[in-house]
Amino acid sequence: MNWKISLACSGAALAAIATVPVVIGQQRAVRTVSSISAQDKASGAKQHPELLKEFGGAYAGPQARYVEGVGRRIAVQSGLSNAQGDFTVTLLNSPVNNAFAIPGGYVYVTRQLMALMNDEAELAGVLGHEVGHVAALHGQRRQQAAQRNAIGGALLQALSGALLGDSGLAGLVQKGIGTGSQLLTLKFSRTQEYEADDLGIRYLASGGYDPRALSGMLASLAAQSNLDAQVAGSARSMPEWASTHPDPASRVGRAAKGAASSGSKSTVRNRDAFLTAVNGVLYGDDPKQGIVEGSRFRHPDLRLAFTAPSGFGMENGADAVSVTGSGGQAQFGVAPYSGNLAAYIDNVFAKLGGASGSVPAGEVSRTTVNGLPAAWRTVRANSQSGPVDATVFAYDFGGGKAYHFLLLTAAGQGVGPFAPMVQSVQRLSAQDAAAIKPRRVAVVAVKAGDTVQSLAKRMAYDNLQLQRFLTINALAANASLKPGQKVKIVTW
Repeated sequence: MNWKISLACSGAALAAIATVPVVIGQQRAVRTVSSISAQDKASGAKQHPELLKEFGGAYAGPQARYVEGVGRRIAVQSGLSNAQGDFTVTLLNSPVNNAFAIPGGYVYVTRQLMALMNDEAELAGVLGHEVGHVAALHGQRRQQAAQRNAIGGALLQALSGALLGDSGLAGLVQKGIGTGSQLLTLKFSRTQEYEADDLGIRYLASGGYDPRALSGMLASLAAQSNLDAQVAGSARSMPEWASTHPDPASRVGRAAKGAASSGSKSTVRNRDAFLTAVNGVLYGDDPKQGIVEGSRFRHPDLRLAFTAPSGFGMENGADAVSVTGSGGQAQFGVAPYSGNLAAYIDNVFAKLGGASGSVPAGEVSRTTVNGLPAAWRTVRANSQSGPVDATVFAYDFGGGKAYHFLLLTAAGQGVGPFAPMVQSVQRLSAQDAAAIKPRRVAVVAVKAGDTVQSLAKRMAYDNLQLQRFLTINALAANASLKPGQKVKIVTW
Protein backbone atom coordinates (compact mmCIF):
# COMPACT_ATOMS: atom_id res chain seq x y z
CA MET A 1 0.00 0.00 0.00
CA ASN A 2 1.34 3.40 -0.88
CA TRP A 3 -1.08 6.17 -0.02
CA LYS A 4 -0.07 9.81 0.12
CA ILE A 5 -0.85 13.03 2.01
CA SER A 6 0.03 16.67 1.64
CA LEU A 7 2.30 18.79 3.79
CA ALA A 8 3.61 22.33 3.75
CA CYS A 9 6.89 23.74 5.01
CA SER A 10 7.97 22.37 8.37
CA GLY A 11 9.51 24.64 10.97
CA ALA A 12 11.06 21.85 13.03
CA ALA A 13 14.52 22.38 14.50
CA LEU A 14 15.27 25.66 12.78
CA ALA A 15 18.42 27.05 14.31
CA ALA A 16 18.62 30.63 15.56
CA ILE A 17 21.43 31.80 13.32
CA ALA A 18 22.53 35.04 11.74
CA THR A 19 20.23 36.73 9.25
CA VAL A 20 20.83 39.37 6.62
CA PRO A 21 18.40 41.90 5.12
CA VAL A 22 17.27 41.60 1.50
CA VAL A 23 15.40 44.30 -0.40
CA ILE A 24 13.36 43.66 -3.55
CA GLY A 25 12.85 46.78 -5.63
CA GLN A 26 10.80 49.13 -3.49
CA GLN A 27 9.51 46.35 -1.24
CA ARG A 28 10.41 46.33 2.44
CA ALA A 29 13.48 44.50 3.72
CA VAL A 30 13.34 40.78 4.47
CA ARG A 31 15.81 39.28 6.90
CA THR A 32 17.10 35.92 5.73
CA VAL A 33 19.30 33.12 7.03
CA SER A 34 22.90 33.33 5.87
CA SER A 35 23.84 29.63 5.91
CA ILE A 36 22.68 26.05 6.40
CA SER A 37 23.61 25.01 9.91
CA ALA A 38 24.70 21.53 10.96
CA GLN A 39 21.55 21.33 13.06
CA ASP A 40 19.40 22.10 10.03
CA LYS A 41 21.18 19.48 7.96
CA ALA A 42 20.61 16.83 10.61
CA SER A 43 16.96 17.82 11.01
CA GLY A 44 16.35 17.80 7.27
CA ALA A 45 18.04 14.44 6.81
CA LYS A 46 15.76 12.97 9.48
CA GLN A 47 12.56 14.42 8.01
CA HIS A 48 13.36 13.69 4.37
CA PRO A 49 12.51 9.95 4.30
CA GLU A 50 9.33 10.61 6.29
CA LEU A 51 8.20 13.21 3.76
CA LEU A 52 8.94 10.88 0.86
CA LYS A 53 6.76 8.24 2.46
CA GLU A 54 3.92 10.68 3.09
CA PHE A 55 3.99 11.93 -0.50
CA GLY A 56 4.05 8.59 -2.26
CA GLY A 57 7.80 8.63 -2.75
CA ALA A 58 10.09 10.35 -5.20
CA TYR A 59 9.03 10.47 -8.83
CA ALA A 60 11.67 8.81 -10.97
CA GLY A 61 12.77 9.52 -14.51
CA PRO A 62 13.86 12.46 -16.68
CA GLN A 63 11.34 14.84 -15.11
CA ALA A 64 12.93 14.33 -11.69
CA ARG A 65 16.43 15.00 -12.99
CA TYR A 66 15.26 18.13 -14.75
CA VAL A 67 13.54 19.49 -11.62
CA GLU A 68 16.61 18.72 -9.53
CA GLY A 69 18.83 20.76 -11.85
CA VAL A 70 16.50 23.77 -11.94
CA GLY A 71 15.91 23.61 -8.18
CA ARG A 72 19.57 23.51 -7.27
CA ARG A 73 20.39 26.43 -9.56
CA ILE A 74 17.68 28.61 -8.07
CA ALA A 75 18.31 27.50 -4.48
CA VAL A 76 21.90 28.78 -4.47
CA GLN A 77 20.53 32.24 -5.22
CA SER A 78 19.20 32.29 -1.65
CA GLY A 79 22.66 32.60 -0.11
CA LEU A 80 22.00 29.59 2.13
CA SER A 81 24.87 27.87 0.32
CA ASN A 82 26.94 28.51 -2.78
CA ALA A 83 27.26 24.79 -3.47
CA GLN A 84 24.44 23.28 -5.51
CA GLY A 85 25.27 19.90 -4.01
CA ASP A 86 24.11 21.14 -0.61
CA PHE A 87 20.52 21.11 -1.85
CA THR A 88 18.37 17.99 -2.26
CA VAL A 89 15.58 18.77 -4.72
CA THR A 90 12.86 16.15 -5.11
CA LEU A 91 9.97 15.74 -7.53
CA LEU A 92 7.25 13.96 -5.55
CA ASN A 93 4.81 11.37 -6.89
CA SER A 94 1.79 13.23 -5.56
CA PRO A 95 -1.46 14.31 -7.28
CA VAL A 96 -1.87 17.46 -5.17
CA ASN A 97 -0.59 20.86 -6.27
CA ASN A 98 2.09 21.50 -3.68
CA ALA A 99 5.65 22.62 -3.12
CA PHE A 100 7.61 23.16 0.08
CA ALA A 101 11.09 23.29 1.56
CA ILE A 102 12.51 22.36 4.94
CA PRO A 103 15.70 23.42 6.73
CA GLY A 104 18.84 21.63 5.69
CA GLY A 105 18.61 22.30 1.95
CA TYR A 106 15.63 20.06 1.13
CA VAL A 107 13.25 21.35 -1.54
CA TYR A 108 10.17 19.59 -2.93
CA VAL A 109 7.59 20.02 -5.68
CA THR A 110 4.85 17.60 -6.71
CA ARG A 111 4.44 16.29 -10.23
CA GLN A 112 0.91 17.69 -10.23
CA LEU A 113 2.13 21.24 -9.63
CA MET A 114 4.82 20.76 -12.26
CA ALA A 115 2.07 19.84 -14.74
CA LEU A 116 0.32 23.15 -14.00
CA MET A 117 3.44 25.11 -14.94
CA ASN A 118 4.23 26.24 -18.47
CA ASP A 119 7.90 27.09 -18.44
CA GLU A 120 11.13 26.66 -16.51
CA ALA A 121 11.00 30.15 -15.01
CA GLU A 122 7.68 29.33 -13.33
CA LEU A 123 9.23 26.18 -11.86
CA ALA A 124 12.21 28.18 -10.62
CA GLY A 125 9.91 30.85 -9.19
CA VAL A 126 7.86 28.36 -7.15
CA LEU A 127 10.96 26.59 -5.83
CA GLY A 128 12.58 29.94 -5.08
CA HIS A 129 9.47 31.04 -3.18
CA GLU A 130 9.67 27.90 -1.04
CA VAL A 131 13.38 28.31 -0.36
CA GLY A 132 12.53 31.89 0.59
CA HIS A 133 10.20 30.64 3.31
CA VAL A 134 13.09 28.69 4.84
CA ALA A 135 15.60 31.50 4.41
CA ALA A 136 13.24 33.91 6.18
CA LEU A 137 12.58 31.48 9.06
CA HIS A 138 8.86 31.41 8.31
CA GLY A 139 8.52 27.76 9.27
CA GLN A 140 9.88 28.46 12.74
CA ARG A 141 7.41 31.31 13.26
CA ARG A 142 4.54 29.23 11.92
CA GLN A 143 5.41 26.40 14.29
CA GLN A 144 5.36 28.84 17.18
CA ALA A 145 1.93 29.98 16.03
CA ALA A 146 0.79 26.36 15.97
CA GLN A 147 1.62 26.07 19.63
CA ARG A 148 -0.54 29.09 20.42
CA ASN A 149 -3.56 28.41 18.24
CA ALA A 150 -6.09 25.67 17.74
CA ILE A 151 -5.40 23.57 14.65
CA GLY A 152 -7.71 21.70 12.31
CA GLY A 153 -11.35 21.75 11.31
CA ALA A 154 -14.33 22.38 13.55
CA LEU A 155 -14.73 18.73 14.52
CA LEU A 156 -11.03 18.35 15.25
CA GLN A 157 -11.14 21.47 17.38
CA ALA A 158 -14.05 19.99 19.29
CA LEU A 159 -11.93 16.92 19.95
CA SER A 160 -8.88 18.88 21.07
CA GLY A 161 -9.99 18.87 24.69
CA ALA A 162 -9.75 16.02 27.18
CA LEU A 163 -11.48 13.05 25.58
CA LEU A 164 -12.99 10.42 27.84
CA GLY A 165 -11.29 11.76 30.94
CA ASP A 166 -8.05 9.85 31.54
CA SER A 167 -8.68 7.18 28.91
CA GLY A 168 -5.92 8.41 26.64
CA LEU A 169 -8.20 8.63 23.59
CA ALA A 170 -7.17 12.26 23.27
CA GLY A 171 -4.52 10.88 20.93
CA LEU A 172 -7.35 10.46 18.43
CA VAL A 173 -6.86 14.08 17.40
CA GLN A 174 -3.25 13.51 16.40
CA LYS A 175 -3.37 9.88 15.31
CA GLY A 176 -6.86 9.51 13.89
CA ILE A 177 -8.25 12.05 11.48
CA GLY A 178 -5.07 13.61 10.15
CA THR A 179 -1.46 12.94 11.02
CA GLY A 180 0.70 15.20 13.13
CA SER A 181 2.22 16.68 10.00
CA GLN A 182 -1.23 17.56 8.69
CA LEU A 183 -2.16 19.21 11.95
CA LEU A 184 0.92 21.40 11.68
CA THR A 185 0.01 22.45 8.15
CA LEU A 186 -0.92 26.04 8.86
CA LYS A 187 -1.35 28.88 6.47
CA PHE A 188 1.48 31.32 6.15
CA SER A 189 0.61 34.87 7.12
CA ARG A 190 0.08 37.51 4.46
CA THR A 191 3.34 39.16 5.47
CA GLN A 192 5.22 35.87 5.17
CA GLU A 193 3.71 35.26 1.74
CA TYR A 194 4.78 38.69 0.58
CA GLU A 195 8.29 38.14 1.90
CA ALA A 196 8.59 34.75 0.17
CA ASP A 197 7.22 36.26 -3.05
CA ASP A 198 9.79 39.04 -2.86
CA LEU A 199 12.57 36.54 -2.29
CA GLY A 200 11.35 34.30 -5.10
CA ILE A 201 11.40 37.29 -7.45
CA ARG A 202 14.90 38.19 -6.30
CA TYR A 203 16.15 34.65 -6.87
CA LEU A 204 14.60 34.61 -10.36
CA ALA A 205 16.30 37.86 -11.27
CA SER A 206 19.70 36.90 -9.90
CA GLY A 207 19.39 33.46 -11.54
CA GLY A 208 18.89 35.03 -14.96
CA TYR A 209 15.17 34.23 -15.32
CA ASP A 210 12.27 36.51 -16.15
CA PRO A 211 11.13 37.69 -12.68
CA ARG A 212 7.54 38.01 -13.94
CA ALA A 213 7.24 34.23 -13.93
CA LEU A 214 6.14 34.03 -10.29
CA SER A 215 3.21 36.34 -10.94
CA GLY A 216 2.11 34.12 -13.81
CA MET A 217 2.33 31.01 -11.65
CA LEU A 218 0.25 32.63 -8.92
CA ALA A 219 -2.39 33.38 -11.54
CA SER A 220 -2.39 29.72 -12.61
CA LEU A 221 -2.82 28.60 -9.01
CA ALA A 222 -5.76 30.96 -8.59
CA ALA A 223 -7.31 29.56 -11.77
CA GLN A 224 -6.77 26.02 -10.50
CA SER A 225 -8.53 26.94 -7.25
CA ASN A 226 -11.51 28.18 -9.21
CA LEU A 227 -11.54 25.07 -11.40
CA ASP A 228 -11.42 22.67 -8.48
CA ALA A 229 -14.30 24.52 -6.86
CA GLN A 230 -16.37 23.76 -9.97
CA VAL A 231 -15.64 20.05 -10.02
CA ALA A 232 -18.63 18.29 -8.48
CA GLY A 233 -17.57 16.02 -5.67
CA SER A 234 -13.97 17.13 -6.01
CA ALA A 235 -11.61 15.42 -3.59
CA ARG A 236 -9.60 18.59 -3.38
CA SER A 237 -11.42 21.88 -2.90
CA MET A 238 -8.29 23.82 -3.80
CA PRO A 239 -4.66 23.08 -4.61
CA GLU A 240 -2.78 22.28 -1.43
CA TRP A 241 -0.20 24.95 -2.27
CA ALA A 242 -2.98 27.52 -2.49
CA SER A 243 -4.44 26.26 0.79
CA THR A 244 -1.27 26.56 2.84
CA HIS A 245 -0.11 29.62 0.89
CA PRO A 246 -3.32 31.66 1.10
CA ASP A 247 -4.95 33.85 -1.52
CA PRO A 248 -2.64 33.58 -4.55
CA ALA A 249 -5.05 35.68 -6.63
CA SER A 250 -4.52 38.77 -4.48
CA ARG A 251 -0.75 38.41 -4.82
CA VAL A 252 -0.62 38.28 -8.62
CA GLY A 253 -0.57 42.06 -9.13
CA ARG A 254 1.83 42.67 -6.29
CA ALA A 255 4.27 40.08 -7.65
CA ALA A 256 4.05 41.68 -11.10
CA LYS A 257 4.93 45.07 -9.60
CA GLY A 258 7.79 43.51 -7.66
CA ALA A 259 9.16 42.00 -10.86
CA ALA A 260 8.91 45.35 -12.64
CA SER A 261 10.82 47.10 -9.86
CA SER A 262 13.50 44.39 -9.59
CA GLY A 263 15.65 46.05 -12.22
CA SER A 264 15.97 42.84 -14.20
CA LYS A 265 15.46 42.99 -17.96
CA SER A 266 15.67 39.22 -18.44
CA THR A 267 12.93 37.52 -20.43
CA VAL A 268 14.36 33.99 -20.12
CA ARG A 269 11.57 31.43 -19.64
CA ASN A 270 13.02 28.25 -21.24
CA ARG A 271 9.55 27.14 -22.27
CA ASP A 272 10.64 24.55 -24.84
CA ALA A 273 13.02 22.84 -22.43
CA PHE A 274 10.33 22.71 -19.77
CA LEU A 275 7.65 21.31 -22.10
CA THR A 276 10.06 18.64 -23.28
CA ALA A 277 10.67 17.67 -19.66
CA VAL A 278 7.03 17.67 -18.54
CA ASN A 279 5.84 15.63 -21.51
CA GLY A 280 4.63 12.23 -20.28
CA VAL A 281 4.51 13.07 -16.58
CA LEU A 282 1.83 11.25 -14.58
CA TYR A 283 -1.25 13.42 -13.96
CA GLY A 284 -3.76 12.95 -11.17
CA ASP A 285 -3.80 9.84 -9.02
CA ASP A 286 -1.31 7.06 -9.55
CA PRO A 287 -3.29 3.80 -9.89
CA LYS A 288 -0.65 2.06 -7.79
CA GLN A 289 -1.76 4.32 -4.93
CA GLY A 290 -5.48 4.21 -5.61
CA ILE A 291 -7.71 6.46 -7.67
CA VAL A 292 -10.15 9.13 -6.47
CA GLU A 293 -12.73 9.98 -9.12
CA GLY A 294 -15.49 12.23 -7.89
CA SER A 295 -16.97 10.51 -4.86
CA ARG A 296 -15.56 7.05 -5.62
CA PHE A 297 -12.25 5.53 -4.49
CA ARG A 298 -10.79 2.50 -6.27
CA HIS A 299 -7.53 0.68 -5.60
CA PRO A 300 -6.59 -1.83 -8.32
CA ASP A 301 -3.80 -3.48 -6.35
CA LEU A 302 -5.85 -3.87 -3.16
CA ARG A 303 -8.87 -4.79 -5.31
CA LEU A 304 -11.33 -2.65 -3.36
CA ALA A 305 -13.64 0.31 -3.85
CA PHE A 306 -16.01 2.54 -1.90
CA THR A 307 -18.07 5.69 -2.40
CA ALA A 308 -18.04 8.79 -0.17
CA PRO A 309 -21.38 10.26 0.95
CA SER A 310 -22.95 13.05 -1.06
CA GLY A 311 -21.52 16.44 -0.04
CA PHE A 312 -18.28 14.99 1.34
CA GLY A 313 -14.82 15.54 -0.13
CA MET A 314 -12.19 12.83 -0.39
CA GLU A 315 -8.38 13.04 -0.23
CA ASN A 316 -6.03 10.14 -0.98
CA GLY A 317 -3.20 10.00 1.54
CA ALA A 318 0.03 8.13 2.28
CA ASP A 319 -1.54 5.87 4.87
CA ALA A 320 -5.24 6.48 4.48
CA VAL A 321 -8.04 8.02 2.45
CA SER A 322 -9.61 11.00 4.27
CA VAL A 323 -13.29 11.85 3.84
CA THR A 324 -14.47 15.21 5.16
CA GLY A 325 -17.77 17.06 5.31
CA SER A 326 -19.93 19.15 7.59
CA GLY A 327 -21.45 16.04 9.17
CA GLY A 328 -18.21 14.40 10.24
CA GLN A 329 -14.79 13.14 9.24
CA ALA A 330 -13.49 9.70 8.34
CA GLN A 331 -10.39 7.82 7.29
CA PHE A 332 -10.08 4.54 5.46
CA GLY A 333 -6.91 2.65 6.30
CA VAL A 334 -5.26 -0.63 7.21
CA ALA A 335 -3.84 -2.20 10.36
CA PRO A 336 -2.26 -5.58 11.24
CA TYR A 337 -4.84 -8.38 11.18
CA SER A 338 -4.79 -11.72 13.02
CA GLY A 339 -8.09 -12.97 11.62
CA ASN A 340 -10.31 -11.66 14.44
CA LEU A 341 -12.28 -8.52 13.53
CA ALA A 342 -13.14 -7.72 17.16
CA ALA A 343 -9.45 -7.80 18.10
CA TYR A 344 -8.67 -5.72 15.01
CA ILE A 345 -11.12 -3.02 16.10
CA ASP A 346 -9.75 -3.05 19.65
CA ASN A 347 -6.22 -2.67 18.31
CA VAL A 348 -7.20 0.31 16.15
CA PHE A 349 -8.80 2.03 19.13
CA ALA A 350 -5.83 1.16 21.36
CA LYS A 351 -3.42 2.66 18.86
CA LEU A 352 -5.46 5.87 18.95
CA GLY A 353 -5.54 5.91 22.72
CA GLY A 354 -2.11 7.43 23.24
CA ALA A 355 0.44 6.14 25.71
CA SER A 356 -2.11 4.45 27.97
CA GLY A 357 -3.94 2.77 25.11
CA SER A 358 -7.00 2.77 27.39
CA VAL A 359 -10.35 2.79 25.61
CA PRO A 360 -13.68 1.91 27.24
CA ALA A 361 -14.86 -1.62 26.55
CA GLY A 362 -17.85 -2.10 24.32
CA GLU A 363 -19.76 -4.63 22.28
CA VAL A 364 -18.74 -5.25 18.69
CA SER A 365 -21.59 -5.48 16.19
CA ARG A 366 -21.26 -7.74 13.16
CA THR A 367 -22.72 -7.72 9.67
CA THR A 368 -21.90 -8.57 6.06
CA VAL A 369 -21.23 -5.87 3.46
CA ASN A 370 -21.29 -6.93 -0.19
CA GLY A 371 -20.21 -10.42 0.79
CA LEU A 372 -17.44 -9.19 3.13
CA PRO A 373 -17.52 -10.07 6.86
CA ALA A 374 -17.65 -6.74 8.72
CA ALA A 375 -17.83 -5.46 12.29
CA TRP A 376 -17.97 -2.13 14.10
CA ARG A 377 -17.89 -0.49 17.50
CA THR A 378 -18.69 3.07 18.60
CA VAL A 379 -17.08 4.88 21.56
CA ARG A 380 -18.53 8.03 23.15
CA ALA A 381 -16.03 10.80 23.76
CA ASN A 382 -16.61 13.87 25.94
CA SER A 383 -14.80 16.85 24.49
CA GLN A 384 -14.66 20.47 25.63
CA SER A 385 -17.36 21.22 23.07
CA GLY A 386 -19.56 18.34 24.07
CA PRO A 387 -19.82 14.61 23.38
CA VAL A 388 -18.85 13.03 20.06
CA ASP A 389 -18.89 9.50 18.65
CA ALA A 390 -15.81 7.65 17.37
CA THR A 391 -16.50 4.48 15.36
CA VAL A 392 -14.20 1.85 13.87
CA PHE A 393 -15.89 -0.11 11.06
CA ALA A 394 -13.73 -2.99 9.80
CA TYR A 395 -13.86 -5.45 6.89
CA ASP A 396 -12.27 -8.89 6.42
CA PHE A 397 -10.99 -9.19 2.84
CA GLY A 398 -9.58 -12.66 3.38
CA GLY A 399 -6.01 -13.79 2.99
CA GLY A 400 -5.07 -12.18 6.28
CA LYS A 401 -6.06 -8.70 5.10
CA ALA A 402 -8.48 -6.29 6.73
CA TYR A 403 -9.28 -2.61 6.24
CA HIS A 404 -11.30 -0.14 8.28
CA PHE A 405 -12.98 3.22 8.50
CA LEU A 406 -12.38 5.49 11.48
CA LEU A 407 -15.43 7.74 11.77
CA LEU A 408 -16.00 10.88 13.86
CA THR A 409 -19.58 12.12 14.14
CA ALA A 410 -21.81 14.09 16.48
CA ALA A 411 -22.77 12.31 19.71
CA GLY A 412 -25.58 9.85 19.27
CA GLN A 413 -25.11 9.49 15.53
CA GLY A 414 -22.67 6.60 15.53
CA VAL A 415 -22.02 5.81 11.88
CA GLY A 416 -24.50 8.59 11.05
CA PRO A 417 -23.99 10.24 7.65
CA PHE A 418 -21.38 7.63 6.74
CA ALA A 419 -23.92 4.78 6.61
CA PRO A 420 -24.04 4.71 2.77
CA MET A 421 -20.23 4.79 2.62
CA VAL A 422 -19.60 1.89 5.00
CA GLN A 423 -22.16 -0.15 3.03
CA SER A 424 -20.48 0.68 -0.30
CA VAL A 425 -17.19 -1.13 0.35
CA GLN A 426 -16.72 -3.92 -2.16
CA ARG A 427 -14.16 -6.06 -3.93
CA LEU A 428 -13.05 -5.02 -7.39
CA SER A 429 -13.11 -7.70 -10.03
CA ALA A 430 -9.89 -8.48 -11.83
CA GLN A 431 -11.41 -6.97 -14.96
CA ASP A 432 -12.42 -3.74 -13.20
CA ALA A 433 -9.00 -3.45 -11.56
CA ALA A 434 -7.20 -3.94 -14.87
CA ALA A 435 -9.33 -1.23 -16.49
CA ILE A 436 -7.96 1.47 -14.16
CA LYS A 437 -5.34 3.38 -16.13
CA PRO A 438 -3.27 6.49 -15.35
CA ARG A 439 -3.58 9.88 -16.98
CA ARG A 440 -0.48 11.62 -18.34
CA VAL A 441 0.47 15.02 -19.71
CA ALA A 442 1.06 15.06 -23.45
CA VAL A 443 2.65 18.04 -25.17
CA VAL A 444 1.27 18.47 -28.69
CA ALA A 445 1.83 20.94 -31.48
CA VAL A 446 -1.14 22.98 -32.64
CA LYS A 447 -2.20 22.18 -36.20
CA ALA A 448 -3.94 24.42 -38.70
CA GLY A 449 -7.60 24.68 -37.76
CA ASP A 450 -7.07 23.68 -34.13
CA THR A 451 -8.84 25.80 -31.51
CA VAL A 452 -8.93 25.74 -27.73
CA GLN A 453 -12.34 24.10 -28.05
CA SER A 454 -11.20 21.32 -30.37
CA LEU A 455 -8.07 20.56 -28.36
CA ALA A 456 -10.03 20.62 -25.11
CA LYS A 457 -12.15 17.73 -26.42
CA ARG A 458 -9.01 15.58 -26.27
CA MET A 459 -8.72 16.00 -22.50
CA ALA A 460 -9.20 12.65 -20.72
CA TYR A 461 -12.19 13.83 -18.67
CA ASP A 462 -15.92 13.66 -19.11
CA ASN A 463 -16.58 17.08 -17.60
CA LEU A 464 -15.17 20.60 -17.68
CA GLN A 465 -12.81 19.71 -20.52
CA LEU A 466 -12.48 23.30 -21.76
CA GLN A 467 -11.84 24.72 -18.29
CA ARG A 468 -9.24 22.05 -17.59
CA PHE A 469 -7.46 22.71 -20.88
CA LEU A 470 -7.42 26.47 -20.37
CA THR A 471 -6.16 26.18 -16.80
CA ILE A 472 -3.32 23.74 -17.44
CA ASN A 473 -2.12 25.94 -20.33
CA ALA A 474 -2.71 29.33 -18.66
CA LEU A 475 -4.90 30.40 -21.58
CA ALA A 476 -7.89 32.71 -21.82
CA ALA A 477 -11.14 31.39 -23.26
CA ASN A 478 -10.75 33.63 -26.32
CA ALA A 479 -7.09 32.71 -26.89
CA SER A 480 -6.00 32.27 -30.51
CA LEU A 481 -3.66 29.35 -31.18
CA LYS A 482 -0.99 29.40 -33.87
CA PRO A 483 0.11 26.36 -35.90
CA GLY A 484 3.26 24.92 -34.34
CA GLN A 485 2.49 26.33 -30.91
CA LYS A 486 2.94 23.72 -28.16
CA VAL A 487 0.19 23.06 -25.64
CA LYS A 488 -0.49 20.45 -22.98
CA ILE A 489 -3.38 18.01 -22.94
CA VAL A 490 -4.15 15.25 -20.45
CA THR A 491 -4.53 11.81 -22.01
CA TRP A 492 -4.97 8.21 -20.85
